Amino acid sequence: MSDNPKGLLIAIGGAEDKGTENEGYYSAHGNLHFFELGILKRVVQEIGGLDKHIEVITTASSIPLEVAENYMTAFNKIGCTNVGVMNIRNREDAKMAEYEERIAKADGVMFSGGDQLRLTTIFGGTKFLDIIIDRYMHDGLVIAGTSAGAMAMSNTMIYQGRSDLAHLKGEVKITTGLAFVPNVIIDSHFDKRGRFNRLAQAVSSNPACTGIGLGEDTGVIIRNGNELEAIGSGAVVIVDGKDIRHSNITEVNMGTPISVENIRVHILVHGNQYNVKKREFTPGETVTENQ
Repeated sequence: MSDNPKGLLIAIGGAEDKGTENEGYYSAHGNLHFFELGILKRVVQEIGGLDKHIEVITTASSIPLEVAENYMTAFNKIGCTNVGVMNIRNREDAKMAEYEERIAKADGVMFSGGDQLRLTTIFGGTKFLDIIIDRYMHDGLVIAGTSAGAMAMSNTMIYQGRSDLAHLKGEVKITTGLAFVPNVIIDSHFDKRGRFNRLAQAVSSNPACTGIGLGEDTGVIIRNGNELEAIGSGAVVIVDGKDIRHSNITEVNMGTPISVENIRVHILVHGNQYNVKKREFTPGETVTENQ
């Protein structure tokens, strides 16, 4: 994507909500409580207001009906009534004319949490995804996503990797994401699940990419494809591998601990900004999230 997109991306770190992907030892419980802390209101504000047409895509979730109900309840609480749900479960569903027509008319899209690999395998190469990308680039479409829905936004996507093993070569699995934003790798539940080593290995293997680690109840608004603004109550960790010097990743065997020298790290909170192309941090207005 060479031209700056007219639309916005809103990547949210998620919470312990039902239907969110896990690493095999995190229980999925609770509900979409992070929406009550202002992030959903900010999403609606960026889309254009309460009357705008929003489509929720629950494809990533293993319990889509329950997740859809949670989203509808959350949107209704803040006064949004023009909200639809797309329960697309496979590639055949993704090719249905009804969904293509609906996505062509929506003002905003929200991808739920779940398994980000479902998003790439189901939507990759479809006209549905082409419409989303075209509208994001040229028509001002706002694309929001939480947890897996955020991680799939990048061109380089982590799809697997246990936190407690992420210091070992080969434990972090990477593939191609939906590629709404180039040259970044997004990880979610970042602080709660201790995923620094996971993102550090991904960036060390792909130093051209900037790592974006999203805490829970925390997110980034991405304008012009590379200008980040932190939102929410937690922290966003930026992992910059541009100036990496020593790295043993290509030398050691699979399953061996990796070492990397000179990774740069920035921590953003609400109001801070970061320019991915320039690799520049800007304090901005650090204020308390309006709750």
